[in-house]
Amino acid sequence: MLIKYIHAALEHAKYEIIDDEEPYYGEVPELQGVWASGKTLEECRKNLEEVIDEWIIIKLRKGLPIPLIENFNIETTGEIAVV
Repeated sequence: MLIKYIHAALEHAKYEIIDDEEPYYGEVPELQGVWASGKTLEECRKNLEEVIDEWIIIKLRKGLPIPLIENFNIETTGEIAVV
């Protein structure tokens, strides 16, 4: 189910091209602080997937709430519920 949450979050990602060494930038607006960049769009998407995974782990370890994405909810207990 964690993979389903990550994939749902990636469906909400917004991408743009910026003036940088890694010109592809992506973020998930619903997940505060979740962003990544890459030299290609695919690299950016892969990096963003890793950032989301790490962001979830940090939130769970600190007992912080994780926002609902589509109908997926991750409880601070680590349980994933479909609502």
